[in-house]
This record gives sequence, structure tokens and C-alpha cells, in this order.
Amino acid sequence: MSVPAFATSRRTVLRAAGAGAVALGLTACKSAVDDQKSQSAGAGASGAPKRGGTLQIGAPTDFTPSLLFTTNSSFFLPRLVFNTLTAYDPKTLVPQPQLAKSWQVAPDGKSVALQLREGVKFHTGRPFTADDVVFAINNLKEPKRSAQLRATAAVVTDFEVKSPTELTLRLAHPVSNLFDLFEFMIVPDKETIDDALAGKRLIGTGPFVFKNWTPGASLSFARNPDYFVPERPYFDGVEVRIIGQSDALVAALRSKQVQLALGLTGRDLQPVKDDKQFALTHFDTGNGAWYVGANVSVKPLDDKRVRQAVSYAINRDRILQQALNGYGLASSAPWPKSSPAYSDATAKRYTYDPAKAKALLAEAGAADLELPLAYLSSAPQIAQMVQFDLQQVGIKTTLEPLDPAKFQTQLIGQTMPGLWAGAHGFAQVHPSTLAVSAYPFNEAKNTSKFSDPRYTEIVQRAWQQVDADSPAARAAYQDLTEVLLDQQFVIDLVVLDQLYATTSNLHGVTQNLFTSTVLDDAYLA
Repeated sequence: MSVPAFATSRRTVLRAAGAGAVALGLTACKSAVDDQKSQSAGAGASGAPKRGGTLQIGAPTDFTPSLLFTTNSSFFLPRLVFNTLTAYDPKTLVPQPQLAKSWQVAPDGKSVALQLREGVKFHTGRPFTADDVVFAINNLKEPKRSAQLRATAAVVTDFEVKSPTELTLRLAHPVSNLFDLFEFMIVPDKETIDDALAGKRLIGTGPFVFKNWTPGASLSFARNPDYFVPERPYFDGVEVRIIGQSDALVAALRSKQVQLALGLTGRDLQPVKDDKQFALTHFDTGNGAWYVGANVSVKPLDDKRVRQAVSYAINRDRILQQALNGYGLASSAPWPKSSPAYSDATAKRYTYDPAKAKALLAEAGAADLELPLAYLSSAPQIAQMVQFDLQQVGIKTTLEPLDPAKFQTQLIGQTMPGLWAGAHGFAQVHPSTLAVSAYPFNEAKNTSKFSDPRYTEIVQRAWQQVDADSPAARAAYQDLTEVLLDQQFVIDLVVLDQLYATTSNLHGVTQNLFTSTVLDDAYLA
């Protein structure tokens, strides 16, 4: 398959984007296939977008203040309240303007000059300036933030602030994923950062102003009248209801108590799939993947043959069809088809082969195993399917459900048991970001406690490319894939399509490449 996302070299892409950025619009990134109807702004039967009203959103997981800068776990929140420096076009990975309106990357990749948008204000009325960019990057460097792109932020070693809207970032070495950082990094108000981490006040520059939060129940937001995008947003406000059970969330959608349901699988949404009162939109940019992790400090998982046996034992196609209703890609590699690291051969490296799994276990002297299997409590069916498949090859597992906050805490703290089932991101952007940022893969410190000099060398080589589409970069991505498939400390199962379910009168909802919901252009017809 062709790989359009990186069809142009990174150097060419960044220079072209920087030179033309001022003329580009601020329409949010999207790469979606609609099952019912178009979701783009202006697509409704009534013609022009309609102003006013309050959007009701249902989400399965609550906001966790301590994870605000760690990961986009509360995917409904980051782009409601905050903005980022840039935002990718997901089909080309060309950065588009957000708070930065243009940029110029040095030929050696060791500095980038940013021109910031004028007239942007935080929700307090304070002007956004270059000093806020400096603060945002330094904030992610803080170990206590546990930010998944901390390593990339740390490469920025110096700042030259030339004016309130001009600054240059100087890097210790080139990195292929600098613009991944720019899209991941929300820009907060430095004066209220402690209140943000306590969940008391969230102050950004985004389209909606945070009003209040009732933990475990709801969040509310009001329209930002001073948003820098003219005539946006359309909604007067947004209400988010936390509905932890998928059947209850679907019921809230069907009864029109919410107009947008987030975080549901294709199987969850089967009851509304063919109902013309609703629309399903799936984003096929590979923003996440289901996987099984293996703690290599737990015997016999320190033997890669055992981990490979686990990989052969799991029926990925069955998980895709039965648990996800076909929305995604069964794959033993983490990459979506748009990634330069993707190939059909590596995606199909570990086919469902129980006999091969049994032979590897016997070779490793690891028959009749008993292991704990922790899992994200929002996806019990996938964990149960993994448990069943492993039992067929002689691996007995005990299921241990973890709520999202505890799951994230144990990922960060390297306290997962022998096996765990969950979802990871970061494969949809530059391949090196996965290996220097995502907790399950991070070469410096990962959840599996896996360490290997060759893995480190490959990751660093892929990360420090000036031209992310050069032959050397492509070779590094291939080497990265091969070492992941050989070592199998992360056992990828399915690359996910992200699904949104809406009432048929809601238009213009999209997301950025880190799955943050974007409502700048959303409206109810």
C-alpha cells in the first residue's frame, strides 16, 4: 500500500508549511470516514452553521487533573480549553497553524524560529506571549508531570525570545518528532498552573472557558467570546456527562440526552449503526491500538520465546470482528497504514497459530503457566478473549480489572503484573515518538522493564533524523519494527479506528492527531 502521510520529506514539509502558514485556515485536522453522513461544517440540510445552544457530551472516563500534562486521557478536554502550537493535517502530516502562525526550521534541524499569532488572550484576559511557550515546554520537562513527550521537550535546551510574538528554540540535537511535541503540548496559563493540577481552574486560550467540575459526574464549559478564530465557536456552551458503562452511554445517546458519545467501540454502537437518527464517524488515522504487555522481570516472561508464544496464541481477527465490529486493523505491529513504518508483512508477522505457540512454550520449558492479567476495566471483553486464547495453549490467567486512573498510574510506575491488556497511542505520528514517549515502549524506562542496547541504538537513530523521510530514516523505522516484533515485550493486537457517535443534527465534530475532540466548527443544525 502507498504511504501518503510521509510522501514529502520532513524538511520540505516543514519549510513549505512555515512559508505558507499565515495563509492557511484554522480548520481542525480530520481524516474520517462517515458511515451515515458528512460531519463537516456546513454539511447539514439547513445549510450554513447555526449559532447557539449547549452541546451535551457523554464520555466514559472522568477528567484526572494530575494527568493533565501526562497524556490526553480526558480526550474531550484538551482542545476545548486549550490550544497547541500547531496541528497536523492527518493525511499528510503537514503541520498547520494554531498558536504558532509560521515557523522556520534550520537546515541542521537544531533550531526552529516561531512566529506567534497576535491578539491571542487567555481566558483571564492576559495576552498570550512567547514566554508562555517557554513555560509550556519547560513544564513538560518536569519529571513530576510524567509527560509522555518529556524526552522531546528536554531536547529544547535554550530559548531566544525576540518579542512577545517571536522566539527561537535551540535543540541539543535534531529530532524527527518536534512537531509531534507541538501538537501534543497544550499551552496553559502559567499563573494558574497549581489550580489546574488541583482541578479548580483550567485557564487556556481555547474556544471554551472551564466553568465547573463535579468529580465522577460532569464538567461544564462556556463559549469563549474572545477566541482568536473569528465567529467561533458556534455553541454557547458544552456539558460533559461522565457515563462509565457503555450500555448506559448508548442509552443516553438513543434518548437524545447527549448528542455526542465518545469512547465507544463498534460493538457498543451496533444498536444505533443503522438508525438514521444517528451518525457514526470513524477516524482511520490509527490514533490507538489494543495490546498485551509483558513484564519481563516476571519469569518466564523474561524469555522472549514465551512472549512470542503469547503473540501467536491470540486470535487478532476475532478480537477485531467480535469486540470492535471490524473498526480497525488486526496487526502484530503498532503502525497504522498511513505510517512510514507500516508494511503488510510486519502487520501479519504473528498470525493466529496455537500450535506454534505451544511449540515455543515447550522449547522454553514453560508449560502449564499461571499468570495475572490486568486489564483496563472499560474493555472486559477484549481481556476475556485474550484469557480464552491463552488458556487454549496452556497459559492460565487471572483477570485483574483496573480503572483508567489506576491503570495509568501502574503504567507510569512500572507496577503492572506479568501480563496486562490495554490501549496505547503514539504510533500515528512519527515512528520514533512511540519509542521515546509511550510508556509501554519507552526505551529509557518502559512499563515492561525491558532494556537492550540494540533497542536503544535503533530508537535514538530513528529519533535523531533531520529528514524523517530519508532512506536512513526509513531504514531506522524498519529496524525499530523488527526489534519490537522480535522481542514482543509489547504484543500489539489491533490498530484502532476512533469512533464518534452523534445525533444526526450534530455537524463539524472532529479530532486532532492525539484524539483530542475539536469543537471549533461544531454546531447543531
